[in-house]
Amino acid sequence: MENHQYLLSIDNGTQSVRAMIFNSQGQLLAKSKIDIEPYFSSQNGWAEQYADYFWEKLCLACQTLWRENSIDKQAIAAVSVTTQRATVVTMGKNHQPLRPAISWLDQRQVDSKPVLGVFESALMALVRAKPLVDLMHQQSEANWLEQNEPELWKQVSKFLLLSGYHNYKLTGEYKDSIASTVGFVPFDYKTQQWAEKNDWKWRAIPITRDMLPEVLPAGSKLGKITATAAIETGIPEGLTLIASGSDKACEVLGTGCTDSHTGSLSYGSLATINIASDKYLEAIPFYPAYPGVVPGTFNVEMMVQRGYWMVSWFKQEFGLHETQKSTEQKVSPESLFDQLLAEVPAGSDGLMLQPYWSPSNGDGPETRGAIIGFTESHTRAHLYRAMIEGLTYALRESKELLEKRSGKSITRLVVSGGGSQSDQIMQITADIFGMPVFRPHTFETSSLGAAISSAVGVGIYPDFTSAVVNMTHQGDCFEPITTHQVTYNKLYNQVYKKMYRQLKPSYEALHQISEGFF
Repeated sequence: MENHQYLLSIDNGTQSVRAMIFNSQGQLLAKSKIDIEPYFSSQNGWAEQYADYFWEKLCLACQTLWRENSIDKQAIAAVSVTTQRATVVTMGKNHQPLRPAISWLDQRQVDSKPVLGVFESALMALVRAKPLVDLMHQQSEANWLEQNEPELWKQVSKFLLLSGYHNYKLTGEYKDSIASTVGFVPFDYKTQQWAEKNDWKWRAIPITRDMLPEVLPAGSKLGKITATAAIETGIPEGLTLIASGSDKACEVLGTGCTDSHTGSLSYGSLATINIASDKYLEAIPFYPAYPGVVPGTFNVEMMVQRGYWMVSWFKQEFGLHETQKSTEQKVSPESLFDQLLAEVPAGSDGLMLQPYWSPSNGDGPETRGAIIGFTESHTRAHLYRAMIEGLTYALRESKELLEKRSGKSITRLVVSGGGSQSDQIMQITADIFGMPVFRPHTFETSSLGAAISSAVGVGIYPDFTSAVVNMTHQGDCFEPITTHQVTYNKLYNQVYKKMYRQLKPSYEALHQISEGFF
């Protein structure tokens, strides 16, 4: 196919829905962005949003794209959708959502444990997997719905992730990508298919096979845009929808991370560091490696829950000045936060932050964030820099664990997500990791990953390897500053790495005491 053919990517993330057009060289030609309310919370710990709300914002993003750009729709070769992971939509027999979608940020769970066979239970206990099996059962949205909304649960015809919901709205077919399948569902991450009928997951979660969509490898054709979807979105009727993957999986691909020596670091609402592997590998025992977009590959991931979300938290709680100033200057508040980072030296004059606003990587429910080292000299700017540094310390710790588990050194680090747009944050990352870090040529790496899938799916490139070579490009490089690196190494090794262990007894006490508050 000729280079004039375009690729449409739709990205329903946590903070916004974006529609973009790429060419076959991976260059971003047009973009629209619609900010969204990630969730509403009617009870403590709940996080829900109407599936129709997500769809309406998707339609608005597409219509805005056509209105604000002179794109020749007939030159679009395919469309692919990438979304936030693990957000659940329950559908009735009338093909309409039965209730609000349950967001990946939701924290509700059940108190019961799965009913397994005697042999299964003994085996799980022997390999020390029982705590994770219990956790999966307790945190499964399906179990909560069955136990707390039993009449509604009886009406559930399809149990979808947000990606599967959007795919249905676009094509009228219940199909999804293998690389989008991340959540508390009966999925076998080793074989990358729904679990075999005798698998314990079917007994731990009350979902039946007929509730689930067909899952296909990235690059597969999921269907064609229906007449109704074409009217609502403006996407040409009959255009092919190609399977890609979740936003994180697409982000890894869009940064060009295709091996275990390249680290894909994301400063997103969920901060992560990934490596790609041809073999199934668990960074933390019994915590699965998720499917990579490239069929048959795995993304080995470490995460910091509510990672770059903390910037939004800081903006809301402490960023009134920057918010007002940004309106006057017509720039983003985040760009003004760079000035705060520049005001404070490396190490934040000894102010240290542990960014565990929510449990991450198998930590227990007692896990909390912490800030230590305050003196009268510390300012709001120190707090902001300590927050960015703490998040980066956590990701460095994750990098070291990935290297230990894989037996391979990460020699190249590519940074994407919201934080990658900040030169100050990129420099902090290089200084704390003690290695050069790179930006991709485009900030929109998850959408680029979806476009790469489309390019393979419609034959612009014969395989993912050639598509990645031609569509991903290196951007700016940030080298570590030696004096900063020395300071950060001391703080990381002598203070940060000891914080969790030393504070854990206090976290546990706080967890027990605070349970009585709600």
